[in-house]
This record gives sequence, C-alpha cells and structure tokens, in this order.
Amino acid sequence: MKTPRLLFPLLLVCAASLSAKPNIVFILADDMGIGDVSHTTGKAATPSMDRLAKEGMRFTDAHSTSSVCTPTRYGVLTGRYNWRTRLKKSVFFTPHDAPLIEKGEPTVASLLKDNGYHTACVGKWHLGIGWQFLEGFNPDKKKRGQQGWDIDYSKPAVTPTSHGFDYFYGIQASLDMAPYVYIENERAVAPGTETKAFHRKGAAAEGFEAVDCLSVWAEKSVSYIAERAKEPKHPFFLYLPLTSPHTPIVPSERWKGKSSIGKYGDFLMETDWVVGEVLAALDEHGLSDNTLVVFTTDNGCSPAAKIDDLVKKGHKPNGDLRGHKADIYEGGHRVPFLVRWPGKVAPGTVTERLTCQTDFTATCAEILGVELAPNAGVDSVSFLKTLGDPKVTERNAVVHHSIGGAFAIRQGNWKLCLCKGSGGWSAPRPGKAPADAPPVQLFDLEADPAESKNLALEKPELVEELTALLQGFVDEGRSTPGPKQANVGKTKIGPQ
Repeated sequence: MKTPRLLFPLLLVCAASLSAKPNIVFILADDMGIGDVSHTTGKAATPSMDRLAKEGMRFTDAHSTSSVCTPTRYGVLTGRYNWRTRLKKSVFFTPHDAPLIEKGEPTVASLLKDNGYHTACVGKWHLGIGWQFLEGFNPDKKKRGQQGWDIDYSKPAVTPTSHGFDYFYGIQASLDMAPYVYIENERAVAPGTETKAFHRKGAAAEGFEAVDCLSVWAEKSVSYIAERAKEPKHPFFLYLPLTSPHTPIVPSERWKGKSSIGKYGDFLMETDWVVGEVLAALDEHGLSDNTLVVFTTDNGCSPAAKIDDLVKKGHKPNGDLRGHKADIYEGGHRVPFLVRWPGKVAPGTVTERLTCQTDFTATCAEILGVELAPNAGVDSVSFLKTLGDPKVTERNAVVHHSIGGAFAIRQGNWKLCLCKGSGGWSAPRPGKAPADAPPVQLFDLEADPAESKNLALEKPELVEELTALLQGFVDEGRSTPGPKQANVGKTKIGPQ
C-alpha cells in the first residue's frame, strides 16, 4: 500500500526530530569535593574534567540534594527531594533495603526511554536492589554479622531495569558494602561464594576485587557507546555513577604514585581517566557534537580521605568551604558540576546559577519539548536557558539535607540551617553545639562564604520567612508550580 502523499512531510519532520535529540551522558563521581578538580584548586591532575570545563560550562553554585550517597542518587534520577520518601535521613547499608524508587515512579530514565532513547546504567546503584532471599537461612559462626550470604543469587532481582533503564551493569551500593558481586540487568553475574572485606566483611563473587571496578565501568561504558553508535537514529542515555574516590581508596597499580598527594590523589586521577575514556569513545564514534555530557558528584569529600593531611600538602578537597561529606554546611553538598554540549554551550563559560542536581530531569524534559507528569520532577527547574546564557539564573531556592536529616534552605545569598551545628560529622556535631547557641543558623554566603557568622538573632524576620518557604515546599509536596503531591510519612523540618 502506498503511503499517502500528505504523510511524507510529517514522516520527514518526525525523523529529523528523532535524529536531533542529543545523546546524554551523566557521570556521577562518589565523595568528591569542589576543590578536587585541578581547574579549581586541586593538586592531582584531572585533565578530562578540565577538558569538560574548557569545552563547556562550569556551574560554581551547584548542589547535591543531600550530603550523602543514597538520597542524592534518588534526587538525580527523579527530580524529587529524598525526604519526600521513606528515607528521612542516612543512607542504605544492607541488601535488605528495598528499592527507594517505587514501582512506576517516574525517573529521568523512563522519561527519556518513553521519548525514543535507549537507556543504560553502569556502576554504583545504591538505591536498593530487590533481592530475593533464601528461606530459613541460618548462617554459620564465621558468617554471622556479614551481609550477602542469605541472598538467593539464582533468582532475578529488582534493579535499575525496573526504573526506566534498558540495561544495567554494576554493583548494589558502595564498594565497602557487601555483597561484592557484579549485577547484569536483573541477575548477579556470579554468586557470592567467598568472604571479602573492603572495610565491611561480606559475601563476594570469586575474583571480585574493588581495585578492578573503575576499569570495568570504563570498559562497559565504552562498549555501550560503541554499540549505540551503530544506531545513529536512536539517541542514548548513559548514567555512569562511579565508585570513586569513595572508600576503599584503592587506585590500581597503573595509577599508584601518580599524584603528589598520595593514594587519594592517585584515585582522583584514575577517576578522571574513566571520564576521559568516555569522552574518547564519543570522539572515536563521531558522537561528541551531538552529546550532552554532565559531570558532577554525589556530595563533598569525605573525612575518610584524611582531609587534614591533604590540606597540609596544599590540596583542599572542598576548597575553602566549611564542612565536608554528611554536613549541612557548603562543603557537604556544593559540588563540581560541568556541562558540555557543543554548539549549545559556549566553551569555557561559567555560571553562578543556583543549581540543584534535581534540575537534570526538567532540563531533559525541556530539551525534548515535553511536559512532565504532575508527579514527576516536582523539585526540578530546567537549566537549559542557562546553557545558552550563563547569566540566566532563574532558580528561586534550593533545599539542602544532611546525613542526620537536618534541613537548610537557600534563597539568593541567604542560607538558613535549621540546626545548631553541622547536622553531620564535622564540629559541632549534632548534640555537641554549645547549650546557648541559637537553634538555627543564618548565613549571608556572599559576605561570608565560610559560614562563620550566624546572623539568625540579628534577622529574625528573615529566619521566619525562609522557614515558612521551606514548610510550604514540604506541605505542597513540591517546590515547583503544579498540583499538590503527597510525601511519604511526616517530614519535620526542625530546628533539630
């Protein structure tokens, strides 16, 4: 049957639209601060990240949704703050943690998949794997207290492929959390059969070594890009959550001694190498010009990196910011954020736009020209216009969250922390602040980026105004315009 003549223009328009969609690569490093890149103050060479900054845009006021792993990953993929879920504080630690993303919940992967993209996740998931467990399992004395032995590895699990991804190759959580097994799509590549300890003891697949993971992520990512290059009419989305430089800090033999600041610097350089492998693969297959690349990290540098020792060597992982991973202070959640998109983003540009990683979802929707569902990306504000003009800073406010569940809200230069101290691991830790300290902290980040002077008692009206704004975000189930949504359980904003 002949195609009606009037349909030819429509078919051509659809084909052009499909081919015009950019490929998207989102790389998320683990426990890496804003000062860890060498184009800011870093003393370990990061040429691939520097290349992204030189060829794209650097966001200097970008934030993870939380100062720790699991909640940030949820925000990246859903455009929604984690405290709207059952996860009101901390992270997932065990294989018994059920998936945080609920069945059918919109993700940026499902958004892209529904709009013609092939989607893949390679690396660290840390949002809960829905393992099936052995009935009546009773560990022997040697295995008591260890994770991963009660998993039925012969059965499929609930993995990223249930949340919008066509393909997954990675691990359950951090590299210091058992089981230490690779997972491909819904199944473990090999079962946990021996005990290993990368900080925590647990079941591990034969031959699994933490030191190999960065090479595996690079290999799988490069292979995926090569495979998708064979389908030029169908764009792809690669989400690459790395396992470094989080503990265990284990640079491979090739990278040992490469930096002047020790193992952590070596691991940073190897992390950068993975980024470089991805960029080289895009170049090799002629995909760079039509690929949007985002690089960022899930929170600031961890004290496990021995920050004080690094500073003595001239390396400030979190720059001059106060605090580190886990904290409500800027060092906990202000992170590197680089975007390269040739032809759309002018090389070497810098923006001071207040940005949250939740904004990725709305940005993808605007690129595609589609509207988000009422329950999708409820805390996401597109930065697409900023990519064309770094002076566009349309975001109004951002909510911050610490490992202990402490809240802060940022609007303009003002930041209100609804707790006495760090809300995390740096001093003053929760419960350790002076008894006469104000219950909240108000900082003018323009005048006081180090968050050293609490102005809460001097500006009570501003404290009240920002508290009300945050409470409104909680009550509405969203911080963007749209119909009211429901949170899971009660959310108390503080003060703690």
